[in-house]
Amino acid sequence: MSAIIDLRSDTVTRPSEIMRAAMAAAEVGDDVYGEDPTINLLEKRAAEIFGREAALFVPTGTMGNQIAIKLHTQPGQEVIAEARAHILDWEMATTAVFSGCLIRAVSTGDGILTWKQIEPVIFPKGGPHHAATGLIEIENTHNLAGGRCSSLETLEEIWAGAKERALPVHCDGARIFNAAAALGVDVKELTRGFDTVMFCLSKGLGAPVGSMLVGSAERMARARLYRKALGGGMRQAGVLAAAGLIALEQGPKRLHEDHANARLLAEALANIEGVAIDPDTVETNIVIFRLTNGVSAPELAARLKERGVLVSAFGPDAIRLVTHLDVSRGNCVDAADALTEEIETAVAAR
Repeated sequence: MSAIIDLRSDTVTRPSEIMRAAMAAAEVGDDVYGEDPTINLLEKRAAEIFGREAALFVPTGTMGNQIAIKLHTQPGQEVIAEARAHILDWEMATTAVFSGCLIRAVSTGDGILTWKQIEPVIFPKGGPHHAATGLIEIENTHNLAGGRCSSLETLEEIWAGAKERALPVHCDGARIFNAAAALGVDVKELTRGFDTVMFCLSKGLGAPVGSMLVGSAERMARARLYRKALGGGMRQAGVLAAAGLIALEQGPKRLHEDHANARLLAEALANIEGVAIDPDTVETNIVIFRLTNGVSAPELAARLKERGVLVSAFGPDAIRLVTHLDVSRGNCVDAADALTEEIETAVAAR
């Protein structure tokens, strides 16, 4: 293999020529003053697609999530989230630093939080021992659960329970379009019960930079202030929004290809002795497998890198692969062959 096959993340995609041309030609203004027409168009379009009053362009999904948490909570409250949630593991404890809240982590076998699991850890305001619950957060798809999807039925039960308890619900929808594609449900329907939704333009949709936060007009007006506080006012950012508009309109149409490629990788891995993976759990574009044969995940990742295949090692025995628009079906076949050969060689050498 001569070309690099980068399966570390769908964040590694590069802007297409069409995106680059749109960025070069973008009409711009000062977005902090609300005067960038391309940003304004992107925010309007995102709000329309999700059936919301308003949207806000932010540099990163982490910033979008943390702004949402700040919008919904008071210092000293708890945020209920799944134990492997991005806001807990990968956002630098910002929930504590910026919002003054702790995360109440709920462990699940498959990464999918249900109302039955959430309800017992909801604590009311004014209790003598527990911090009050301020927010319920759902990650869909769930990254470290292997891109698993929360179904509409599961979400509806959470929305109903949260409404009864007068609790807001936020969706970390970094890959919500992947969930929608896998479930066959429009994103507006799949997110209708959330008070706020964050989604990424820079993952499977293919933009080079940016995420969106959607919600009510009142919340997005406050969110704009929090974005400024976090350093997210980017002035003539229409050059980024131009790529984001193309990603938003065109990116969702081809996500099924990424899902099919991920399934190809999962099925190939399932045939390798000493690899633990159930292909039926690979619902979207993320494949996580464990090495049960004593092979080191970092060692395997290093060997694959020498062959031009980039993967992510998680801990001593887990590997994550993520398919995206910059890896073809043929690339995935080649990567599957390399994985098979390197794992079998490593086992034989032990």
